[in-house]
Amino acid sequence: MSRKGVGLAAFDRSRITSAQYASHGNNLRSSHSTSLATQLSVFRSLLQQFAQTHAKDIRSDPSFRAEFARMCAAIGVDPLASSSGAGGKDGGGSFWAQMLGGSVNDFYFELAVRVVEVCGQTREENGGLIGLKEVRDRIMSTRMEGGAEITEDDILRAVNTLKPLGSSYSTVTVGHKVYIRSIPKELNTDQSAVLEAAQLLGYVSVSMLMLNLRWPRARAKTAIDDLVSDSMLWVDKQCDEWEYWSPGFMLEVEETGNKG
Repeated sequence: MSRKGVGLAAFDRSRITSAQYASHGNNLRSSHSTSLATQLSVFRSLLQQFAQTHAKDIRSDPSFRAEFARMCAAIGVDPLASSSGAGGKDGGGSFWAQMLGGSVNDFYFELAVRVVEVCGQTREENGGLIGLKEVRDRIMSTRMEGGAEITEDDILRAVNTLKPLGSSYSTVTVGHKVYIRSIPKELNTDQSAVLEAAQLLGYVSVSMLMLNLRWPRARAKTAIDDLVSDSMLWVDKQCDEWEYWSPGFMLEVEETGNKG
């Protein structure tokens, strides 16, 4: 009894069905992509109207400015990034500049210059790693009367404006504290652990690290020596065992004493 050649026909039907599913899937993806693009376009248009209506508040109120920036980020708009156009009156400038005029845009770039100045002035003291709060306090102390209020969020955004320049400025979180790093060197895991420990008492010692982190002496000494060589820790040789102090902690204690 001979068999009918149904195998090829079945394969043909399978290929046709697979092609239909693939075509339907492509149509769905295209439809969803078009719908999403339309929604984002509407959101951006509403964001533009909001920016123009509340331009004064965005310029003068740091909290309002921060919330507006977060609204931008939620729909993929970087307020400080240059627009995609090339040249011409409609092509250049950031979203801030286009929506609100140059004042807010200039505010962040001028603030970035001040951040660079503070980091440069203090680099010999802290090895190029300075607390975000300390940067803000130093900038605010030199602010002219009636000048705009500056928040830590503003400073973080100002630091981000330096990235396209290929600079070494970036932020790093050690423990619960945010620092601005103005040198290209990365902190390794051990160095971060030492700095985090120094936040608690203001200083560390080799025996302290050996006891609390269960490190061998060589590991503790190596991590400390690396930080001392970069001026991220200062040595106090007056004690029985040398203590290694955080410059930022010492400055904070000094400022607190002056205020008191």
